[in-house]
Amino acid sequence: MTAVDLRDFRSYARQELELPAGLTVLVGPNGAGKTNLLEAIHVGTQGASLKTRRDVRVVRFGATAARVRVRGRRGRELPFDTEVTIQPGDGKRIVFNGALLAGSEELRKELPVLAFTPDRLAVVKGGPLVRRTYLDRMVGRVFPPRAELPAEYGQALAQRNAALRRLRSGFSNRAAAAPWTEAVVRLGNQLDETRAQLVRELGPLFVSQADRLGLAGAALVYEPRPLSVSELDARLDRDVERGVTGAGPHLRDVAVTARGRELRVYGSQGEQRLAVLALLLAEADVLADARGEAPLLLLDDVLSELDDRRRAALLAGLPAGSQALVTATTLRSLPDEAPPPALVVDVTPGRATPR
Repeated sequence: MTAVDLRDFRSYARQELELPAGLTVLVGPNGAGKTNLLEAIHVGTQGASLKTRRDVRVVRFGATAARVRVRGRRGRELPFDTEVTIQPGDGKRIVFNGALLAGSEELRKELPVLAFTPDRLAVVKGGPLVRRTYLDRMVGRVFPPRAELPAEYGQALAQRNAALRRLRSGFSNRAAAAPWTEAVVRLGNQLDETRAQLVRELGPLFVSQADRLGLAGAALVYEPRPLSVSELDARLDRDVERGVTGAGPHLRDVAVTARGRELRVYGSQGEQRLAVLALLLAEADVLADARGEAPLLLLDDVLSELDDRRRAALLAGLPAGSQALVTATTLRSLPDEAPPPALVVDVTPGRATPR
């Protein structure tokens, strides 16, 4: 990414920024609009907000639409140009290199971007659903040909559950559920093994990054369990009574631990934060290896609760050749031993000014 053009995005009426490779630090007081700027870049490269699922909320008050245009290069050679327009009542329009895309997922396949916000602590401290969702989104980034697998499994599961409820109500028979049982087993086993493959690749890097950040004894554990038609048939009466499928990868969890303790339950907020950052850096390494290019990193309020040693370790752990944007209330947040940033941008309400 080399240039960002915003128009009527949240607090920005109009702003153009040129951003170099390496580390850019966005500096400004709380409430100045640093997160809004990161969010605009996320919308322009991923087609979705960092903070809300309601696209209309990114439109500046009093404006009729918001637009973000991002230009840059993928790797060293391939130029790209995106334009995302959000207009209340007319939906979202995403253009990539002059071609109109069907949706955000297509844009995410083109441009690898990883983001940290304080809300991402839910990946460790939240319930299993949050971690499954996080893992499945990572599947799409690391294994693009299998990006639709989680959704395909979810659709088959929903159809089987609907068939179970019809059977419970007396409007169907057992044979009607059989095709969906077979689909749940086939797609579920593919998804389960894909998740396990991802964790096998991610796990050692997560351990290394966690150790670098001072989270000793960390581990990432996902235990796949083959699903069979006979298993689902054996529990059919229970599934019919409940109206849902009671076995499969939609019930799995990925354990994030340190020294054998599950951080969701026994970790401090500081340890949970370190684990999320280690996950992000590990995924960045996996993506850089798999795609031959480091992802763009958007890191919001990432330094505020780290000591100087861990701040230095975090910045040192960024993938070689990556482009990263970090927010801070002051440049003093950067440790003395860290290399100087490629660019510092002063953010005031509605304006971002490079130094």
